[in-house]
Amino acid sequence: MISLVSLKAIMPDGVIKMEILEYQSLQDKNAAVNRLARCEWSAGRFLAELIKTRKLTEALGENPRILFLLDKNQIVSFATLTHQDAIRDEALYPWIGFVYTDKRYRGHRYSQKVIDHAISMARSEGHRKVYLATDKTGLYEKYGFIYMENRLDVWGEDSRIYCYEIER
Repeated sequence: MISLVSLKAIMPDGVIKMEILEYQSLQDKNAAVNRLARCEWSAGRFLAELIKTRKLTEALGENPRILFLLDKNQIVSFATLTHQDAIRDEALYPWIGFVYTDKRYRGHRYSQKVIDHAISMARSEGHRKVYLATDKTGLYEKYGFIYMENRLDVWGEDSRIYCYEIER
């Protein structure tokens, strides 16, 4: 499935057209993976490694989607929409994960654009909820996520599980 959303965002240097594209639809997948591999955030580098080693499906389940918000060829923000995440529970899916915005673009809620797009995709697939696991408090609540509980993730670390109820 190719997903393309255009939006206009106002930056200090004027109006810029940005697009949300799925990894599979990118013309230069290698450039995107290389950018992830240089990400300041370790989870971005881990995502690049999953792609490079072809272990994305093994780690995140069937049909994993990686969404990129792009400003021309620059990655502004990214997130995943997957069947599983660091919390292994077949009753909970789909998951939004790997949510990140490049530090040069922070403060404009660009990650919300990618999250909203992932929620829209989940809605179109018939899901009524999406889940998110994080160690952050107070970040995803502003996007409408509700804290459910804490659980240990696959690495034995404490994670907060959030749920977003999708309106029909």
